Amino acid sequence: MKHPNTDLYVEVLDTTLRDGEQTPGVSFTPDEKLDIVRMLLRRLKVDRAEIGSARVSEGEREGVRKILDWSEVHDDPGKLEILGFVDGGRSVEWIRNVGGKVLNLLCKGSRAHCEIQLKKTPERHFADIRREVERAVAAGLRVNLYLEDWSGGVFDSFDYVLSQISALRDLPVERFMLCDTLGRLHPDEVTRGISLMTAAFPALRCDFHGHNDYNMAAANALAAVKCGIGGLHCTVNGLGERAGNLDLAQLTVAVNDLSSRKVRVVEKELQHGANLVQTLSGKRCAWNAPVIGSDVFTQTCGVHADGDRKGDLYCNRLLPERFVRQRDYALGKLAGKASIDRSLEVIGEGVISPELREKVLNEVIRLGDRKKAVTGADLPFIISNIMRTPDAIRMRIADFESISHRHGLPRSRVTLEFDGVRVEAAASGDGGYDALIKALRKCLRQFGMTMPKLLDYQVRIPPGGRTDALVETTITWHGPDGRSIVTAGVDSDQLVAAAIATEKMLNLMLMGRNDG
Repeated sequence: MKHPNTDLYVEVLDTTLRDGEQTPGVSFTPDEKLDIVRMLLRRLKVDRAEIGSARVSEGEREGVRKILDWSEVHDDPGKLEILGFVDGGRSVEWIRNVGGKVLNLLCKGSRAHCEIQLKKTPERHFADIRREVERAVAAGLRVNLYLEDWSGGVFDSFDYVLSQISALRDLPVERFMLCDTLGRLHPDEVTRGISLMTAAFPALRCDFHGHNDYNMAAANALAAVKCGIGGLHCTVNGLGERAGNLDLAQLTVAVNDLSSRKVRVVEKELQHGANLVQTLSGKRCAWNAPVIGSDVFTQTCGVHADGDRKGDLYCNRLLPERFVRQRDYALGKLAGKASIDRSLEVIGEGVISPELREKVLNEVIRLGDRKKAVTGADLPFIISNIMRTPDAIRMRIADFESISHRHGLPRSRVTLEFDGVRVEAAASGDGGYDALIKALRKCLRQFGMTMPKLLDYQVRIPPGGRTDALVETTITWHGPDGRSIVTAGVDSDQLVAAAIATEKMLNLMLMGRNDG
């Protein structure tokens, strides 16, 4: 173990393909494993990758061999490590036969695991480990030792840990890998545990392998770094058993920003790596996962948008541009004028008048009350919709209900209000909007009015194809003077948007106007 900060860079071992594949329901094909390794080594530039476990299955053998064959030509196979076991040389033979160069030998790092699970005395286990290391070295392999449940050993049976390291430290072992197997530690305990190891074995080269059961993996890793640990283990997106392992993205920013040391991981590739592993694993990242979550660079509060506009007051060092992302300003019922302005800037729209901005904000808040999160891409629709809205509203579609059946005609019931007088009517039609129009015609007849002829009906949504996207419905009508009337409505419900466009047309007719 080296004194803190002796080495500027902390090594990163990614174990997505070994520990990460222990996530329930996750199993990568050989081709998927190769895709992930290419991403880890060539794009993210991790220092090492653990690519599988010995003697697991024929599929595991095929995947590991495919990766090692690729690395012989395109990278360094010495960066690729394989988990093996104290099993009388069988793991060593398996790894040698697939072309592996590095064995990560799993040993028991606590007395309880040694005596209860293996049913061996410590002396017997240490002797077995020694023979396994000697076999591996004779077969041309480099060796690291995993001390499984080291966190339990260092606090519950430190005499066992002392005896183990003393019995093995003369072997050609490159790294002793200290495992918080059950994610039980907090940062103070990590500091104390590693300090005990440093005091007893100052020359030992160690990694820290943390799990996230108490959501402490990143904080524990940072504590280990400040104690001078040589390497950290992680997985992409924090995959792993139970609550998972230390997440690669969180490791990267924690070390780079919150310690005096660094990692070599390419920050601009973190999102790409997260997306690839999400796709191949079928495990989605939490929306609020630091760095890679879908919403972590989105500001919702109008006060925050105002502060950012005036001086980036609500930005920290985790700027989205570091990760090839951009800051978004969600628009909903908590939005303010600054939210509108910032969103317009992001999408490249010009400055709008204070009057129009107030109307846009009111519409955003209205949609927010209906649980609709408006995006910057929705703003052009909203602005266009407002600019086409008549100033005076005498006739309102106060309410309507539309019911569609797979077998049978849709049916609508409409409540129309004209100068404070309400009437109702119902009708069926060939579609939801057709039924609404027929019911509306019945209402208009009660006021001695007729519906103009519909000439064109267009529906448009912003890019992205979200199922909850705003819909802009634009309808062209044949006005009473022979000229066309064009109106538009915007809502997350297509039929509601069409009803809004229709209501505008009725008011324009009443006002004697023929432009939308």
